[in-house]
Amino acid sequence: MKRVLTIQDISCLGKCSLTIALPVISALGSETVILPTAVLSTHTMFRNFTFKDLSDQIDPIAKHWKNEGISFDAIYTGYLGTIDQIDQIKSLFRTFRDEKTIIIVDPVMADNGKLYPAFDMEYAKKNAELCAEADIIIPNITEASFLTGIEYREEYDIGYIRELLAGLNDLGPGISVLTGVSLESGKTGFMGYERKPVNIIPTKTEKLMQPIMVPGICFRALALVKF
Repeated sequence: MKRVLTIQDISCLGKCSLTIALPVISALGSETVILPTAVLSTHTMFRNFTFKDLSDQIDPIAKHWKNEGISFDAIYTGYLGTIDQIDQIKSLFRTFRDEKTIIIVDPVMADNGKLYPAFDMEYAKKNAELCAEADIIIPNITEASFLTGIEYREEYDIGYIRELLAGLNDLGPGISVLTGVSLESGKTGFMGYERKPVNIIPTKTEKLMQPIMVPGICFRALALVKF
């Protein structure tokens, strides 16, 4: 059985983060290991949410795993609450990565043209450094705009999506998967760029009026490699 480590927050209310990643990855047949980065009362689309930083737990947990000889077939990151946490996770990558480990980064920081509360451009630049160490990255269009410096657009065409994918490719990952791509009315999906061999991978599905915040794109991205 493959072992997947997922590193992100626990949002006590809201269909996202570890409360979704844990059951979904497990249902796919992998052993799921979690590393919580923070505890939030709700996800960040709510106002006045509480935030408990768990940065002081990351290094001791990683040290314990290392001492126990634990390894991972994949490491998948989501919401990281601070710039310092990004540095901690970069160090964790170096500790546990080997020739078979797949690194997947979801640079959770923005949507609808805006950064989430408490994040700024310094955080976005630091997230770009994390993406540079990944095999697969899965930003949405807003996050891709902040990562690449390409102007955010609410209305766009295939040329704009290809421009964003090229900018993401320049960060260094093997596969860039751009989520939330809607090139026709009522449809949404993703487009992926695979560096070797060069390959554009599109998919689309019906757009729901009230979409559930599920990290399903990560698991589709895993399907792009022989995991």
